[in-house]
Amino acid sequence: MTQPNRGMRRAGAAAMLLALAPMIGAPGVGRAAEMAPWPDTYAARLQALALVQSLNAEILGSRSATFSLEKWCGDHGLAEPAKIVAKLDAGVDKPPSAEQRRRLGVSETETVKYRHVRLFCGERVLSEADNWYVPGRLTEVMNRLLETTDTPFGKAVQALEPRRQTFAATTLWSPLPAGWEKGPIPPGDATRPLAIPEFLFEHRALLYTRDNLPFSEVDEVYKRSLLDFAVVRP
Repeated sequence: MTQPNRGMRRAGAAAMLLALAPMIGAPGVGRAAEMAPWPDTYAARLQALALVQSLNAEILGSRSATFSLEKWCGDHGLAEPAKIVAKLDAGVDKPPSAEQRRRLGVSETETVKYRHVRLFCGERVLSEADNWYVPGRLTEVMNRLLETTDTPFGKAVQALEPRRQTFAATTLWSPLPAGWEKGPIPPGDATRPLAIPEFLFEHRALLYTRDNLPFSEVDEVYKRSLLDFAVVRP
């Protein structure tokens, strides 16, 4: 039997993604309460690809990763209520590099604080973040929230109307192998669970105030628990 040509494969993949899109985003579909392993099939891999890429794009275009994750958590039933909580790893320090100080526009002597957090929605860790921030560019209330509570950084500094400028975005997992569109459809096995690694993608970004003053650099990695909901099986 002859293999379908490249154009047909691409058209077929695009058509399947379009067909799956309404099911992926439909209310009440794929809730965490109905969690089952994703099957290792071509259709499930396409679904995973569409989901990861859509979330990646959403965060890249947002002012706050925290609010994007909270919406994702609610839309996909990962917890009730869908609230992001930052678990602070106290006592951990990672001094900023000279390059990071340059990006933040601070001198060698100006204070830069470090915060490592895991962002939870319910019991699921959706992301981990390293955060270097300049306390002198925040209000007293913001600094107190960051030092004494588990308030996510994005919520603590919301009054600054922050703007994100991503300077590095890395894909850490692709559900389909490189060059998949050039060859035959990858074989699958519906009886076998899809192997999803711990980390899906990573963003490094600077945060600016409404007055365009940099006040924070973040390094965020997003985790497989973002896909902890039942997959729609075509």
